[in-house]
Amino acid sequence: MNRLIRYIFVGILFVLLFLVRGFATTLFYDPLIIYFQDDYLHTTLPEINTWHLIVSMFFRYVINTLISIGIIYLLFKRKEYVKFAVFFYMLAFMILILFFVFLIRDTFESGYLLPFYVRRFIIHPLFLLLLIPTFYFQQLNKK
Repeated sequence: MNRLIRYIFVGILFVLLFLVRGFATTLFYDPLIIYFQDDYLHTTLPEINTWHLIVSMFFRYVINTLISIGIIYLLFKRKEYVKFAVFFYMLAFMILILFFVFLIRDTFESGYLLPFYVRRFIIHPLFLLLLIPTFYFQQLNKK
């Protein structure tokens, strides 16, 4: 595949990530979006359907993960990078979602910042910002 075409596809995939973020409120159930946008230190935690929230976060995570893995593949064209990324994303989701469910059950008694950032790592493709430089550095070291 031509390098220019690969970069165009990478750009399209980044636009897809922005679209997932832009339409998140209409596509996914997440009462915490409004909660964290408002004055959450002085309001009570909204009523949360935990299973609905977990399933919604799972689908959003899967969509972001598939797009991110497509970006990684198009940028590096290395199957071992894709395999590592898939394993990393699966392991990260399992750890983060268990931790997040614990924090929801705790009704954020331990504070608001930790659940805010754990949720952020689940619903946003932040791991892509870590993996691209990691794989680039790995590729440079192999040459």
